[in-house]
Amino acid sequence: CEEHPDLVIDCATLTGAGRVALGTDVPAVFVNDDTLAATLASKSEDNNDLVWRLPLFKGYSRALASKFADVKNVAEGTGYGGAITAALYLQKFINDVKWVHMDFMAYNTMSRPGRPEGGEAMGLRALYATLEDLYGSAKTEE
Repeated sequence: CEEHPDLVIDCATLTGAGRVALGTDVPAVFVNDDTLAATLASKSEDNNDLVWRLPLFKGYSRALASKFADVKNVAEGTGYGGAITAALYLQKFINDVKWVHMDFMAYNTMSRPGRPEGGEAMGLRALYATLEDLYGSAKTEE
């Protein structure tokens, strides 16, 4: 990160592997700071917006090794750990900045109270509450 922000957050569906690991209702999160991860987990529970941390297991970095480039953007040859290897790829561009990668499906397959079938802001309530905890409310006084 050339700009040196306090925090980088990215939300994406990269591989579908997070959905395979955790199902359709719980986004996978990858966080490079344990204190930030604990805050996000707490806010997730407080806001009934469950997210689940998966490891940034460095052993899977070998799947990103390339003979021709600094890194491959597709982990070949394993067929396993796709969400982790995708997050490890992204992490290569983060450097020494606190970072959250949320891997989500963002779609409810069925209706339930407060969460109709269709597009869903999975994990975003937890992220917003985490940001409020870290930086304060965005509400302005009149």
